[in-house]
Amino acid sequence: MPCQSKMSIILTDENFEKEIQAIGKPVLVDFFATWCEPCSVLTPILEKVADDLKEKIVLVKANIDEIPQTAQKFGIDRIPTIVLFEKGKPISSFVGLRSERDIKEWLEEALNHDQSEKIEELIVGYSKYAEENGFKLNPDKKTVERVIKGLLENEKKYGEKYCPCRRVTGDKEEDSKKICPCFWHKDEINKDGHCFCRLYVK
Repeated sequence: MPCQSKMSIILTDENFEKEIQAIGKPVLVDFFATWCEPCSVLTPILEKVADDLKEKIVLVKANIDEIPQTAQKFGIDRIPTIVLFEKGKPISSFVGLRSERDIKEWLEEALNHDQSEKIEELIVGYSKYAEENGFKLNPDKKTVERVIKGLLENEKKYGEKYCPCRRVTGDKEEDSKKICPCFWHKDEINKDGHCFCRLYVK
């Protein structure tokens, strides 16, 4: 019998990876068994965490007795084991009972680590672009990180890295001018010494 998750996704050994990859957010997989008492204790805690963080993650339950090959593949030899997947790949995990607070702290660290890597990649790319065009990235790293976090949030929401300091209208043609580096940034740097959001400076 296949494993039924909270999300009504039926997980099998054959479709596990495909289903996990198809979810558009990081996925928290609870590897459990019906006969495991600590698993039963952890379930409501995980469900509360997933509900509180529903904008960031999705919780899926995986009964190891029903997907033995998958459990073996990911080295699940003790339960409960909780694995955080990003884009279909495991990025962090823990074994056993944890409090709601501890799970949230673990998730925050795991998710922010992933975002930190993206931010650093974008900083490198935007620095190179600035250098090639005769200006530079703002030397205040906090400002740069704040703007880039806003760009990444807009990418999650709207599918493009729209400037966080400009309003997204929903008009694709008009909004395309707001994708960073935006249509106006060079004129703004020449006139004011920095672009509107202060990502780039003269």
